[in-house]
Amino acid sequence: MTFKLLMKELVSTYQAFEHYSNTHIKEKGLTMTQFDILVTLGNQPPMTCKELGEKTLVSKGTLTGVLERLQGKGLIEKFTNEEDGRSYQIGLSEAGNVLFQTIFPEHMLYLERAFGKLSQKDINQTVSAFSPVGSLVYAP
Repeated sequence: MTFKLLMKELVSTYQAFEHYSNTHIKEKGLTMTQFDILVTLGNQPPMTCKELGEKTLVSKGTLTGVLERLQGKGLIEKFTNEEDGRSYQIGLSEAGNVLFQTIFPEHMLYLERAFGKLSQKDINQTVSAFSPVGSLVYAP
């Protein structure tokens, strides 16, 4: 029973965070997936679609459409992959970089306001409580 309560709280917390975060991103005219890609490409050299998909965990089918929409907005550019001429790499355009340099710090401040009500002790306890979760292996 305790496990189910924990799962319920984790899901509720994630959904609340996602809703709060999405609200700000939508105000900027982006979807969360577009924002994820924009942030992943920010301050990075161009990368292949495969690398981008691995870093964002966006499926190949979804990634293709999102990249087309970002290219249509003039936020990304496609470059010939010098290592493999059959493929291309994706990078931020000048407009995409300007947007990244603006929207990422704004979004971090937006999120910080929500968490600003927590004390440093609360933050440290939460981080400590969830830090080992990534290394847990499920063994039924």
